[in-house]
Amino acid sequence: MEVEIVRSARRRKTVEARVVNGVIRVTAPERMPEEQLRRHVDTLVAKLERRRLAAEIDVEARAAALSAELRLPKPKSIRWVDNQGSRWGSCSPADGAVRISSRLARFPRWVVDYVIVHELAHLSEGGHGPQFWALVDRYPKAERARGYLMAKGMDEAAD
Repeated sequence: MEVEIVRSARRRKTVEARVVNGVIRVTAPERMPEEQLRRHVDTLVAKLERRRLAAEIDVEARAAALSAELRLPKPKSIRWVDNQGSRWGSCSPADGAVRISSRLARFPRWVVDYVIVHELAHLSEGGHGPQFWALVDRYPKAERARGYLMAKGMDEAAD
């Protein structure tokens, strides 16, 4: 996607990016050094791209299908989040909320499904004991997906 940079004399510190007519418009302070602006642009463009990819995957529908297919609890809510730099997903069993890192949106769907299954299993089992892994291993590609995520590691957080 094309990126348009708008320098603003009124803007003092913050940098903002949004999509306007199919173009990513980045608004930044007029006096911001070019190197600092480039870092902001790279970060914001990557974030917008992750959001775009995540919007193509209906995590609510995936969670409902996986829950039914694998006999796992249904979450009360599930959504994409941008603020998980050290986890692929998280779960709050008390309120049934599941959050999936938008960094996963560019991974194969079977990997996204695995992370959803992992978090759904936490709705029943809080820890990572044998009963938890028995639930997760109902997913046919669990071992393969774990390997994929290990290979990716947390280096994806840098984007």
